Amino acid sequence: MEELSKFHTVRGYQLLSQNKNLLTSAMEDYLEMIYRNSLKEGYMRINTLSELLNVAAPSATKMVQKLSKLGLLDYKKYGIIFLTENGREIGKFLLERHNTIQEFLGNLGVSEDILTETELIEHYVSLATLNKIGLFNKFLLDNADISNKLTAYIRSKKPYK
Repeated sequence: MEELSKFHTVRGYQLLSQNKNLLTSAMEDYLEMIYRNSLKEGYMRINTLSELLNVAAPSATKMVQKLSKLGLLDYKKYGIIFLTENGREIGKFLLERHNTIQEFLGNLGVSEDILTETELIEHYVSLATLNKIGLFNKFLLDNADISNKLTAYIRSKKPYK
């Protein structure tokens, strides 16, 4: 994973901030999934999107139309979905945010339902906190001895009930 601190100047932060009042958590999930898939295939189809997000195709179509109106996607009815430049930049940021939170939770020893936990947290973390989490992840990566001590410490403690 790329170091999160490299994303300070990426327009994705600015675009996300500008669109924060416009983008719901669901919109962010759709955009992130479209970005993930476009990294592999360069585009996305509605039926693939609906399958990946476990939603009905008409629901996916409605959301894609909303994101298109915001200028984040190029979509033609019954066609394929392409990200615009702004959509790609925000999608990249959203995927990095997801990966940063998931890595953080993994560093804390979370293994059960880590995807669910990541999804619950990622939409509500501030950029300042996300940057600190990214630095913490990098610190642990650069300091294996401390990472190992943290892991041992966490394993030695009883969980909350």
